[in-house]
Amino acid sequence: MKGIQLYCLLTLLLSCQALGERKQKNLTSPKGYHLESPERFKVRESMQEISGLVYYRDEDHFMSMNDEQGKLFQIGLRAKSAYPTWKFGKGGDYEELVFTGKDWLVLKSNGSIYHVLHLFTDTTESQAYHFPQKKNEFEAAYYDPSQNKTFIICKNCEDDKGQGVTSVYAFTMDSMRHLPGPAYQFKADDIEKLQDSPSKHFRPSAAAIHPVEKRLYIVASINRLLVIADLQGHVLEAHHLDRKHFNQPEGITFAPNGDMYISNEGDDENTADILKFSYRP
Repeated sequence: MKGIQLYCLLTLLLSCQALGERKQKNLTSPKGYHLESPERFKVRESMQEISGLVYYRDEDHFMSMNDEQGKLFQIGLRAKSAYPTWKFGKGGDYEELVFTGKDWLVLKSNGSIYHVLHLFTDTTESQAYHFPQKKNEFEAAYYDPSQNKTFIICKNCEDDKGQGVTSVYAFTMDSMRHLPGPAYQFKADDIEKLQDSPSKHFRPSAAAIHPVEKRLYIVASINRLLVIADLQGHVLEAHHLDRKHFNQPEGITFAPNGDMYISNEGDDENTADILKFSYRP
Protein backbone atom coordinates (compact mmCIF):
# COMPACT_ATOMS: atom_id res chain seq x y z
CA MET A 1 0.00 0.00 0.00
CA LYS A 2 2.81 2.42 0.89
CA GLY A 3 4.49 1.60 -2.41
CA ILE A 4 1.33 2.47 -4.32
CA GLN A 5 0.95 5.73 -2.38
CA LEU A 6 4.57 6.64 -3.05
CA TYR A 7 4.14 5.87 -6.75
CA CYS A 8 1.01 8.04 -6.93
CA LEU A 9 2.74 10.90 -5.13
CA LEU A 10 5.75 10.69 -7.43
CA THR A 11 3.49 10.63 -10.51
CA LEU A 12 1.61 13.69 -9.25
CA LEU A 13 4.83 15.60 -8.59
CA LEU A 14 6.21 14.77 -12.02
CA SER A 15 2.93 15.80 -13.67
CA CYS A 16 2.94 19.14 -11.84
CA GLN A 17 6.56 19.70 -12.79
CA ALA A 18 5.83 18.94 -16.43
CA LEU A 19 2.84 21.28 -16.38
CA GLY A 20 4.96 24.01 -14.84
CA GLU A 21 7.61 23.52 -17.49
CA ARG A 22 4.99 23.73 -20.25
CA LYS A 23 3.62 26.94 -18.79
CA GLN A 24 7.12 28.31 -18.41
CA LYS A 25 7.75 27.77 -22.11
CA ASN A 26 4.78 30.02 -22.89
CA LEU A 27 6.34 32.94 -21.01
CA THR A 28 7.96 35.32 -23.48
CA SER A 29 9.32 38.85 -23.30
CA PRO A 30 9.45 41.79 -25.70
CA LYS A 31 12.81 42.31 -27.36
CA GLY A 32 15.12 44.16 -25.00
CA TYR A 33 13.42 42.99 -21.78
CA HIS A 34 13.34 39.96 -19.49
CA LEU A 35 9.93 39.89 -17.81
CA GLU A 36 11.05 37.07 -15.53
CA SER A 37 13.91 39.11 -14.03
CA PRO A 38 12.55 42.34 -12.54
CA GLU A 39 14.14 44.53 -9.90
CA ARG A 40 11.45 44.94 -7.24
CA PHE A 41 10.78 48.01 -5.11
CA LYS A 42 8.12 47.87 -2.40
CA VAL A 43 6.05 51.00 -1.86
CA ARG A 44 4.85 52.47 1.41
CA GLU A 45 1.53 51.57 3.03
CA SER A 46 -0.08 54.79 1.78
CA MET A 47 0.28 53.46 -1.78
CA GLN A 48 -1.02 49.90 -1.41
CA GLU A 49 -3.71 50.78 -3.97
CA ILE A 50 -1.23 52.38 -6.35
CA SER A 51 -2.96 53.30 -9.59
CA GLY A 52 -1.35 55.09 -12.52
CA LEU A 53 2.39 55.66 -12.75
CA VAL A 54 4.55 58.30 -14.47
CA TYR A 55 8.34 58.43 -14.57
CA TYR A 56 9.13 62.08 -13.83
CA ARG A 57 12.74 63.29 -13.96
CA ASP A 58 14.35 60.26 -12.26
CA GLU A 59 13.71 57.30 -9.95
CA ASP A 60 13.20 59.65 -7.00
CA HIS A 61 10.30 61.43 -8.68
CA PHE A 62 7.71 58.97 -9.91
CA MET A 63 4.21 60.41 -9.78
CA SER A 64 1.19 58.27 -8.92
CA MET A 65 -2.18 58.02 -7.16
CA ASN A 66 -3.66 55.64 -4.62
CA ASP A 67 -7.00 55.18 -6.44
CA GLU A 68 -9.30 56.81 -3.89
CA GLN A 69 -8.18 60.04 -2.22
CA GLY A 70 -7.90 62.54 -5.07
CA LYS A 71 -4.21 63.05 -4.32
CA LEU A 72 -1.05 62.81 -6.38
CA PHE A 73 1.96 61.24 -4.69
CA GLN A 74 5.65 61.67 -5.47
CA ILE A 75 7.34 58.30 -5.04
CA GLY A 76 11.04 57.66 -4.68
CA LEU A 77 11.93 54.01 -5.28
CA ARG A 78 14.34 54.06 -2.33
CA ALA A 79 12.56 56.68 -0.21
CA LYS A 80 12.68 56.20 3.56
CA SER A 81 10.24 58.94 4.50
CA ALA A 82 6.60 59.69 3.71
CA TYR A 83 5.79 60.55 0.11
CA PRO A 84 4.94 64.20 -0.64
CA THR A 85 1.31 64.64 -1.75
CA TRP A 86 -0.84 67.21 -3.51
CA LYS A 87 -4.64 67.19 -3.31
CA PHE A 88 -6.24 67.80 -6.71
CA GLY A 89 -9.88 66.78 -6.13
CA LYS A 90 -12.48 64.95 -4.09
CA GLY A 91 -12.21 61.27 -3.34
CA GLY A 92 -13.14 58.98 -6.24
CA ASP A 93 -12.19 56.02 -8.37
CA TYR A 94 -9.13 57.41 -10.17
CA GLU A 95 -7.33 54.95 -12.41
CA GLU A 96 -4.62 56.51 -14.59
CA LEU A 97 -2.16 59.39 -14.61
CA VAL A 98 -0.82 61.01 -17.80
CA PHE A 99 1.91 63.61 -18.26
CA THR A 100 2.11 65.33 -21.64
CA GLY A 101 5.39 67.10 -20.90
CA LYS A 102 3.34 70.14 -19.97
CA ASP A 103 0.00 69.05 -18.52
CA TRP A 104 -0.95 66.51 -15.86
CA LEU A 105 -4.16 64.56 -16.46
CA VAL A 106 -5.98 62.09 -14.21
CA LEU A 107 -8.44 59.56 -15.64
CA LYS A 108 -11.45 58.58 -13.56
CA SER A 109 -13.03 55.17 -14.09
CA ASN A 110 -16.12 56.74 -15.73
CA GLY A 111 -13.98 58.33 -18.45
CA SER A 112 -13.84 61.83 -16.98
CA ILE A 113 -10.47 63.56 -17.30
CA TYR A 114 -9.17 65.89 -14.60
CA HIS A 115 -6.66 68.50 -15.71
CA VAL A 116 -4.45 69.09 -12.66
CA LEU A 117 -3.50 72.73 -12.19
CA HIS A 118 -0.73 74.30 -10.10
CA LEU A 119 0.79 70.93 -9.21
CA PHE A 120 3.64 71.01 -6.66
CA THR A 121 2.13 74.06 -4.96
CA ASP A 122 -0.21 74.55 -2.02
CA THR A 123 -2.96 75.69 -4.42
CA THR A 124 -3.18 72.49 -6.48
CA GLU A 125 -6.63 71.97 -7.99
CA SER A 126 -8.19 70.45 -11.12
CA GLN A 127 -10.65 71.09 -13.94
CA ALA A 128 -12.95 68.17 -14.85
CA TYR A 129 -13.91 67.23 -18.41
CA HIS A 130 -16.65 64.63 -18.23
CA PHE A 131 -16.98 61.76 -20.68
CA PRO A 132 -20.27 62.22 -22.57
CA GLN A 133 -21.46 58.60 -22.36
CA LYS A 134 -22.51 56.57 -19.33
CA LYS A 135 -22.16 52.87 -18.43
CA ASN A 136 -18.47 52.76 -19.34
CA GLU A 137 -15.40 51.80 -17.36
CA PHE A 138 -11.85 52.95 -18.12
CA GLU A 139 -8.49 52.26 -16.48
CA ALA A 140 -5.86 52.95 -19.17
CA ALA A 141 -4.81 56.17 -20.89
CA TYR A 142 -1.77 57.52 -22.75
CA TYR A 143 -0.65 60.69 -24.51
CA ASP A 144 0.45 60.68 -28.15
CA PRO A 145 2.54 63.81 -28.85
CA SER A 146 2.39 63.26 -32.61
CA GLN A 147 -1.36 63.98 -32.46
CA ASN A 148 -1.43 66.09 -29.30
CA LYS A 149 -4.20 63.86 -27.99
CA THR A 150 -4.73 61.77 -24.89
CA PHE A 151 -6.35 58.41 -25.57
CA ILE A 152 -8.46 56.51 -23.04
CA ILE A 153 -8.98 52.77 -23.48
CA CYS A 154 -12.15 50.96 -22.48
CA LYS A 155 -11.99 48.26 -19.87
CA ASN A 156 -15.72 47.57 -19.97
CA CYS A 157 -17.80 49.79 -22.26
CA GLU A 158 -21.46 49.35 -23.10
CA ASP A 159 -21.07 49.69 -26.88
CA ASP A 160 -18.32 47.04 -26.97
CA LYS A 161 -20.40 44.26 -25.42
CA GLY A 162 -20.70 41.26 -27.70
CA GLN A 163 -18.74 43.02 -30.47
CA GLY A 164 -15.33 41.42 -29.87
CA VAL A 165 -13.64 44.83 -29.70
CA THR A 166 -12.12 47.20 -27.15
CA SER A 167 -12.72 50.84 -28.04
CA VAL A 168 -10.27 53.71 -27.65
CA TYR A 169 -11.48 57.31 -27.39
CA ALA A 170 -9.55 60.53 -27.96
CA PHE A 171 -9.33 63.67 -25.85
CA THR A 172 -7.83 66.56 -27.79
CA MET A 173 -5.42 68.78 -25.89
CA ASP A 174 -5.96 71.71 -28.27
CA SER A 175 -9.56 72.29 -27.22
CA MET A 176 -9.59 70.12 -24.09
CA ARG A 177 -12.60 68.05 -25.10
CA HIS A 178 -13.62 64.46 -25.71
CA LEU A 179 -14.05 63.65 -29.40
CA PRO A 180 -17.21 61.75 -30.40
CA GLY A 181 -17.03 58.06 -31.28
CA PRO A 182 -14.08 55.68 -30.96
CA ALA A 183 -10.76 56.84 -32.43
CA TYR A 184 -9.95 53.18 -33.12
CA GLN A 185 -10.63 49.71 -31.72
CA PHE A 186 -8.62 46.68 -30.72
CA LYS A 187 -10.03 43.45 -32.12
CA ALA A 188 -10.00 40.49 -29.73
CA ASP A 189 -9.29 38.14 -32.64
CA ASP A 190 -5.98 39.97 -33.24
CA ILE A 191 -4.69 39.10 -29.75
CA GLU A 192 -3.82 35.43 -30.05
CA LYS A 193 -2.86 34.92 -26.39
CA LEU A 194 -6.23 36.33 -25.28
CA GLN A 195 -7.70 32.84 -25.75
CA ASP A 196 -5.49 31.56 -22.92
CA SER A 197 -6.30 34.42 -20.53
CA PRO A 198 -8.85 34.48 -17.68
CA SER A 199 -11.07 36.79 -19.77
CA LYS A 200 -11.62 36.57 -23.52
CA HIS A 201 -12.46 40.30 -23.62
CA PHE A 202 -9.43 42.61 -23.73
CA ARG A 203 -9.49 44.69 -20.52
CA PRO A 204 -6.51 47.09 -20.36
CA SER A 205 -5.44 48.53 -17.01
CA ALA A 206 -2.56 50.83 -18.06
CA ALA A 207 -0.78 52.06 -21.17
CA ALA A 208 2.24 54.11 -22.27
CA ILE A 209 4.17 54.81 -25.47
CA HIS A 210 7.71 53.43 -25.53
CA PRO A 211 10.05 56.46 -25.85
CA VAL A 212 12.55 54.64 -28.10
CA GLU A 213 10.40 52.22 -30.11
CA LYS A 214 7.40 54.56 -30.43
CA ARG A 215 5.09 51.60 -29.87
CA LEU A 216 2.18 51.37 -27.44
CA TYR A 217 2.64 49.05 -24.46
CA ILE A 218 -0.59 48.00 -22.73
CA VAL A 219 -0.89 46.11 -19.45
CA ALA A 220 -4.09 44.12 -18.95
CA SER A 221 -4.29 42.93 -15.34
CA ILE A 222 -7.40 40.75 -15.69
CA ASN A 223 -6.06 39.17 -18.89
CA ARG A 224 -2.56 38.85 -17.41
CA LEU A 225 -1.11 40.16 -20.66
CA LEU A 226 1.34 42.73 -21.93
CA VAL A 227 0.14 43.74 -25.39
CA ILE A 228 2.20 45.83 -27.82
CA ALA A 229 0.56 47.72 -30.68
CA ASP A 230 1.36 50.44 -33.15
CA LEU A 231 -0.20 53.86 -32.69
CA GLN A 232 -3.07 53.01 -35.04
CA GLY A 233 -4.22 50.10 -32.86
CA HIS A 234 -2.73 47.18 -34.81
CA VAL A 235 -1.61 44.49 -32.37
CA LEU A 236 2.02 43.48 -32.90
CA GLU A 237 2.85 41.26 -29.91
CA ALA A 238 1.31 39.79 -26.76
CA HIS A 239 3.09 38.28 -23.76
CA HIS A 240 1.70 36.39 -20.78
CA LEU A 241 2.42 37.93 -17.36
CA ASP A 242 3.47 35.49 -14.67
CA ARG A 243 1.42 35.84 -11.47
CA LYS A 244 4.67 35.33 -9.54
CA HIS A 245 5.71 38.89 -10.44
CA PHE A 246 2.49 40.48 -11.68
CA ASN A 247 -0.10 40.05 -8.95
CA GLN A 248 -2.23 43.03 -10.04
CA PRO A 249 -0.44 45.25 -12.58
CA GLU A 250 -2.19 48.62 -12.79
CA GLY A 251 0.48 51.05 -13.99
CA ILE A 252 3.21 51.27 -16.64
CA THR A 253 5.74 53.96 -17.53
CA PHE A 254 9.15 54.35 -19.16
CA ALA A 255 12.37 56.20 -18.49
CA PRO A 256 13.71 58.11 -21.52
CA ASN A 257 16.25 55.32 -22.20
CA GLY A 258 13.49 52.69 -22.42
CA ASP A 259 13.72 51.19 -18.93
CA MET A 260 10.20 49.96 -18.14
CA TYR A 261 8.41 50.20 -14.79
CA ILE A 262 5.20 48.33 -13.95
CA SER A 263 3.34 48.83 -10.67
CA ASN A 264 1.28 46.21 -8.83
CA GLU A 265 -1.52 46.99 -6.41
CA GLY A 266 -1.32 45.21 -3.07
CA ASP A 267 -3.86 42.93 -1.39
CA ASP A 268 -4.22 40.86 1.78
CA GLU A 269 -1.34 38.60 0.73
CA ASN A 270 0.91 40.83 -1.40
CA THR A 271 2.61 44.16 -0.86
CA ALA A 272 2.25 46.77 -3.58
CA ASP A 273 5.40 47.28 -5.58
CA ILE A 274 7.06 48.80 -8.63
CA LEU A 275 8.98 46.46 -10.92
CA LYS A 276 11.88 47.73 -13.00
CA PHE A 277 12.85 46.06 -16.28
CA SER A 278 16.07 47.40 -17.75
CA TYR A 279 16.02 47.97 -21.50
CA ARG A 280 18.81 46.28 -23.46
CA PRO A 281 17.83 46.32 -27.14
